[in-house]
Amino acid sequence: MSDEVLVSAEDGVLVVTINRPEARNAMTKAASEAIAAAMDRLDAELELRCAILTGAGGTFCSGMDLKGFLAGELPVAGDRGFGGLTAWTPNKPIIAAVDGFALAGGMELALSCDMIVANVNAKFGVPEVKRGLVAAGGGGVPLPRPLPRPLAMELALTGDPLPAQRAFELGLVNRVVDGPALEGARELAETIAANGPLAVAASKAVVRNSWLWAEDELMARQSEYVAHVFSSEDAREGATAFAQKRKPEWKGR
Repeated sequence: MSDEVLVSAEDGVLVVTINRPEARNAMTKAASEAIAAAMDRLDAELELRCAILTGAGGTFCSGMDLKGFLAGELPVAGDRGFGGLTAWTPNKPIIAAVDGFALAGGMELALSCDMIVANVNAKFGVPEVKRGLVAAGGGGVPLPRPLPRPLAMELALTGDPLPAQRAFELGLVNRVVDGPALEGARELAETIAANGPLAVAASKAVVRNSWLWAEDELMARQSEYVAHVFSSEDAREGATAFAQKRKPEWKGR
């Protein structure tokens, strides 16, 4: 694991920290590969239920490392995209904890997570056009989905940043906190980690993928994702724990 990314686990939550504060956590190929490896660990270890992706030193990620770009390096991990995340997603949920700036690829990376918790002073933007580049890591594609098309167009064509509170009002950000975003993200992650892991993974898959389904296929396609959950040991445990007024003991099966 590269020292450009720090990884720790506690109470079922994997915290992945981009650790290049001297470069405002600009993304390198090594960091991208380390993030991808951390997400593989998230899916592989049963006791891990959720991940938080954040940045050290008060910045989430300022985009790709331009020095590396000029030297011919692209900050991607194989076919997994920028930061090891923009072209795929693990089965378990990821929360972006954003302090400071999430710019260019950094915003694309935050949008690739399932939820975003931001400090009140955080800013989001895709300023690539100001450098003669294009938000090709995923920024131009997801923005018109949660945002009105004219606003997504304005962000992409002006490169101007979006304050955290405005991003919250528009639905890009789940929660805005006064303190460190990691603290707010931990609170959200702990709530998720307390739930049935099979149900969480299936719910994530349905929410992320169902917008692609045809109207007459919705129920059948959903059944492909959720049928195994209803016949699982965890489903029986959840019902039993509710009846007995105790905390469930999930097995992930």
